[in-house]
Amino acid sequence: MIQTLEATIEKSGEVHLINPIHLMHSCRAIVTIIEEPDISDTSLLSQPALAHDWDRPEEDAAWSHLQ
Repeated sequence: MIQTLEATIEKSGEVHLINPIHLMHSCRAIVTIIEEPDISDTSLLSQPALAHDWDRPEEDAAWSHLQ
């Protein structure tokens, strides 16, 4: 049976499962590394300013044909 488990991996390579698992015997596993996107503080700070400009009825009407 295949199971998917969430884990974190330290720089040293040590793997920590988010939730514990109890196995009847040792088994093999495949680990997939998921890179987190690098979001700068500047882009996070600009989000409210952009939302103020974009979240208007005029903008919704202008782009409604794409929905």
